[in-house]
Amino acid sequence: MLPGSDSASPFLVGVGVAITVVGELIRLWGVHHIGAISRTRSQRLGPLVASGPFALVRNPLYVGNILLWVGFAIAARMLWLAPIILVLLALEYHAIVRWEETLLESRLGLAYREYAARVPRWIPSFNRGDRGLRRATEGFSWSATLFSERGTFVAMAAGYLLLWLKARF
Repeated sequence: MLPGSDSASPFLVGVGVAITVVGELIRLWGVHHIGAISRTRSQRLGPLVASGPFALVRNPLYVGNILLWVGFAIAARMLWLAPIILVLLALEYHAIVRWEETLLESRLGLAYREYAARVPRWIPSFNRGDRGLRRATEGFSWSATLFSERGTFVAMAAGYLLLWLKARF
């Protein structure tokens, strides 16, 4: 689809929305397991979380964020923007993850090194067994999970509302 084209492609919009939904579902699953600590950039550190999506990939919240943004670009029919978003977020999250991993290794030591050795950083691995996928997270309810994600929900709703308005007017 050419930039500036007025005709909406239901297929592209559907694919973009589906990718966005998958990204948010990954985020919800991750926030449910990690809790409110996911909303901080401070040096505050909770326990090592190795269950749920953190058993498949070390950074599921960032993977979910990337999918959200790429999906939104596709739904907006700005296909040229999707690879740019992918590269920019990959660079940004790479820097963040390097800092976080240094902090985790310095605070958690061997436990974190063992976790990092068995769980990939970015690309989920599904062939290594269950590794805690079914283990419940104590103390973080689904209502708290949804409350924690309220900002993401508002941003998604606003973005799609703007796309809908653009298509209508």
